[in-house]
Amino acid sequence: MRNRFVRPLGVMCCWALSSTCFAEVSVTTTLVSDYLFNGVSQTNDKPTVQGSLDWWNDAGWYAGSFASGVDYGEGTDYELDYYVGHTGNISEHIAYDAGVAMYTYLGGDDSSQYDYAEAYIALSYNDTRAQIWYSNDYFGSGARHYIVALSQAYQLNDDVLLTFQIDRSASLDPEQYSWDTNDKDYVHVKAEAAFSWLGLDFTLGLEKTDLAYDKDIKALGTIGYTFGL
Repeated sequence: MRNRFVRPLGVMCCWALSSTCFAEVSVTTTLVSDYLFNGVSQTNDKPTVQGSLDWWNDAGWYAGSFASGVDYGEGTDYELDYYVGHTGNISEHIAYDAGVAMYTYLGGDDSSQYDYAEAYIALSYNDTRAQIWYSNDYFGSGARHYIVALSQAYQLNDDVLLTFQIDRSASLDPEQYSWDTNDKDYVHVKAEAAFSWLGLDFTLGLEKTDLAYDKDIKALGTIGYTFGL
């Protein structure tokens, strides 16, 4: 459950001026202090290594895969996701991003029971972004589920980007899927600073949920490196 498809800047739509279609491929490797998915740890509060392979072209199409360590117990130790979508400009200030993703889990005999598909769409107005994700089989539970998020970015200078986000995760079938305190939904907020230094990409952030069993403020740090193929 990658949080949530942070693709390379090159994925941003730039419509071709000729019939030639230009495409790029990149690889990103990242060390994270914790794998937080909407504020909830997927690694039992431990660090892990992640990687992604991304392809995109100047017509706005993209596809990729993402891999990460997880710790769900009973041998489920790895996550492997696939996604495909399209991004483009509606006007000078408004852009969209829409696609589908497949989340798969590996390591144990029953790990595939968690696999599920999801559709997503986002609209951006300058640096303000609204997003929604929907699945009709969330985490392999058979429950309908959605996440809605609103974020605001501030470019402090050429090197530092601040992002603030609030999102709500909700189960539409709580009898089939709910969180540990039988909550059918929860709210998550985060503040994050992203910057580059010595060819590496860093993020530092604080995150918090209103889940009764997980109300602590969590600090997250990541170090990543991206290169083209």
